[in-house]
Amino acid sequence: MRYDRPMGTAPVDAATRTAGRDRFVDALRVGSLVVVVLGHWLMADVRPDGEVSNALVSVPALEPLTWVLQVMPLFFLVGGVAHTFALASLERRLGAAPGRYAVFVRSRTWRLLRPTAVLLAVWVAAGLLLRGLGLAEGSLVATALRLVTQPLWFVGIYLGVAALAPPMLAAHRRWGLGVVVALGVGAVGVDVLRFAGGVDAVGPVNFALVWLAVHQLGFCLQSGLLTRSRAAAMAAGGLASLVVLVTAGPYPVSMVGLPGQAVSNMSPPTVALLAQGVAITGAAVLLRDAAGRVLARPRVWAGVLVAGSAAMTAFLWHLTALFLAVLGLRLVGWEPPPVGSGAWWATRPPWLAVLAVLTLGLVAVLRRFEAVPPAEPAERSRRVDVVAAVGAGLCALGVLMVSVTGVDLLGGAPVRFVAVDVVPSAAVAVLAVGAGLVALAGVSRPRPAARR
Repeated sequence: MRYDRPMGTAPVDAATRTAGRDRFVDALRVGSLVVVVLGHWLMADVRPDGEVSNALVSVPALEPLTWVLQVMPLFFLVGGVAHTFALASLERRLGAAPGRYAVFVRSRTWRLLRPTAVLLAVWVAAGLLLRGLGLAEGSLVATALRLVTQPLWFVGIYLGVAALAPPMLAAHRRWGLGVVVALGVGAVGVDVLRFAGGVDAVGPVNFALVWLAVHQLGFCLQSGLLTRSRAAAMAAGGLASLVVLVTAGPYPVSMVGLPGQAVSNMSPPTVALLAQGVAITGAAVLLRDAAGRVLARPRVWAGVLVAGSAAMTAFLWHLTALFLAVLGLRLVGWEPPPVGSGAWWATRPPWLAVLAVLTLGLVAVLRRFEAVPPAEPAERSRRVDVVAAVGAGLCALGVLMVSVTGVDLLGGAPVRFVAVDVVPSAAVAVLAVGAGLVALAGVSRPRPAARR
């Protein structure tokens, strides 16, 4: 579904080439990233001495708010819609020619990997410099080098989901909502094995099943399968399921991971998170028409476009702004008030304002790295498809590894990743190999000379 272009928006559409775009989907993308950034700033309890916790630990009464503020499912939903358009465009241009997959994967990978690589390059260099100067032993610096990459888990998962988008779209065209149901049943089976059978090793499978299920809903949204009646059933059924799961099951109330909790709904994802994703997706679809009327206003739509042009840069650098602000508190010797106290609540607005200003400054400098698509591969062959697939898989794996190890190449301790211990240098190496293969998929191979 697309909204007709309202009168008065022609100059905006002409300047930004957005005529006919689904404004609601763009707004969901921008809004979900903004909510994530604000949520991290509000919940992160980083002390000047480097101690890190989560505000929800100190104020557990706020945990139910995560049922609304956990909006990452919406971003994967939007990804499904965007991938539908991208793949349909490639089908019209290239048909079933070999190399089409490489074109898609290179484009999707590059759009996320380029700004991510800039973040990693800056922080790796900062870590090496601080180590060389002997300044990285401080707890705050060490904490920053370890945690500044934590949000990259989303980038890693999204890269993997994007690499699987072509076969998942083909499955959607054949079975529709049945694919979502099958993925959901698989996620339930994983949790049964994990919690009832004691097979903890199977838990990471839900990284694929849960996020692919939400992404598949994006295909359903674009193809018109998510009608208002189905959306209402999803919102009510998802919420009811979530209530049952957190009250009668082994699942915590919070939809984000918290320090000290035996079970996290996020890592690995659980069916409780899937139920929340289904509920928030249904609610979003029900609000679509009302949101479309608001987005028809030229100023509102222009604001979405401006925010959308730098949303990923802001997402990648918002924790950098947080650590810079905490460092400033340390330099002036100011101790933040206890979390949940009256003084803490009173200082939240100016604190968020300071973080927003710092982030906007970083965005102004770094946003140019966000939107430069790669050239399409000159070669059309199955070989480049295979190389692109392997490269994208390694990129997704490498980014996930970096998200848990951090970027302290010289001093980072090994961190458990799935079933192995990984150090930051190994994580960066895996990512570099993957990026190299994705780049190689765009290099044409000289053709042999034709015989007489």
